[in-house]
Amino acid sequence: MPIYRLPPQLVFPDPSEAEPEGILAVGGDLSEERLLLAYSQGIFPWYNEDSPICWWSPDPRLILTPAEVYVSKSLERRLRSARYQITFDQAFGQVITHCAQKKRPGQNGTWILDEMSEAYQGLHQAGYAHSVEVWEAGELIGGLYGVSLGKAFFGESMFSLKPDSSKMALVTLSRHLQTWGYQFIDCQVPTPHLISMGAKEVARVEFLAQLEEALKFPTQLGSWQFDLS
Repeated sequence: MPIYRLPPQLVFPDPSEAEPEGILAVGGDLSEERLLLAYSQGIFPWYNEDSPICWWSPDPRLILTPAEVYVSKSLERRLRSARYQITFDQAFGQVITHCAQKKRPGQNGTWILDEMSEAYQGLHQAGYAHSVEVWEAGELIGGLYGVSLGKAFFGESMFSLKPDSSKMALVTLSRHLQTWGYQFIDCQVPTPHLISMGAKEVARVEFLAQLEEALKFPTQLGSWQFDLS
């Protein structure tokens, strides 16, 4: 199958036309409108500094159902400890910077380039992108960020400076999303870390069907509040 080069218009090819490894198209831009259109069609950007913008729709897709997140006893103890504080949307810029600086096995450099960081901070300012922060003694030690549309949350990246801190962010997010009626967290591609938390692979056609249902609900815009006791 060909890899499509995007025209200036806000359009994407059908995700079913992606290459076997998941790449669908190249080019375009990271404008708010294009990013939101991409996510609404099950597509996301992922590329390196020496490549054009690449758009992906992998098959299968890794998703996490909020009610099915796995929490070990030791992780639950950390979550209940007064030693840690967890917040929403209090340090989005710091979270994405830490995610960009995180060294990952098999990767040289980062895919969260400056233009990518600026684009998602723009989505955050518009009320679509959100962060979860984990603090210890006033120091940011872990967190994650992603995009919310309808009742779907698209996880982008997470980081951890202390044991279990990114897991604490994911569990807290999942519990809030469950309360708010969200249907899934899109984890994009498999990692042992996410699979250990209960994420499962589904066929792209199933993912897109779930996404269609999730997008029938209005998007919860604006800064999110921590509202679990």
